[in-house]
Amino acid sequence: MMLEQMKGGFGDNFAYIVADETSKEGVVIDPSGMAKKILDSVAQRGVKVKYVINTHGHGDHTGGNAEIAASTGAGIVKHVSSASSSDISVNDGDVLKIGDVDVKIIHTPGHSPDSICVIIGKNLFTGDTLFINECGRTDIGGGSSEQLWDSLFNKIAKMDDDLEVYPGHDYGPLPHDSLGNQKRGNYTLEPRTVQEFVQFMLEP
Repeated sequence: MMLEQMKGGFGDNFAYIVADETSKEGVVIDPSGMAKKILDSVAQRGVKVKYVINTHGHGDHTGGNAEIAASTGAGIVKHVSSASSSDISVNDGDVLKIGDVDVKIIHTPGHSPDSICVIIGKNLFTGDTLFINECGRTDIGGGSSEQLWDSLFNKIAKMDDDLEVYPGHDYGPLPHDSLGNQKRGNYTLEPRTVQEFVQFMLEP
């Protein structure tokens, strides 16, 4: 599997290209304003972009969707609850394919109602749900600390430790890290009741 992490666009955003080595079918996750950089890379690598997946609908992640779709014919994928348009609507547990590789969708609301994480192989793309040593904010439109607690503790924290976390922003000391390390060292994943977590998210 080919995986490329790019930084730029809106500053500290990450965008991702993931492709099946055999078929060269690939997916772009959160173009984040880096359309030209992404298109140059996929052309150089011979990747056929099948999908553009947005982990949520905020503009700093969706910027570049139209350019990549127009250039490659890729379908734009968003959660079914997204307020913005898409070619393919997905829900929790749905699986897309790039070649023989599964692209699994996990609905993880909290930062926004339409937030998803994407699992491809041993890689977990968390958007703005979980960062390295941090988690997403819930104080902007549609955010919910209760939902984020559920997404973090009832979904992500129960996933395999050997998944590699690739976040939507470069907010931590590393660009990516194992989920096991995050469970042990990310203070936002320390055990809390939902009420404790809501209060925690209100603190500066």
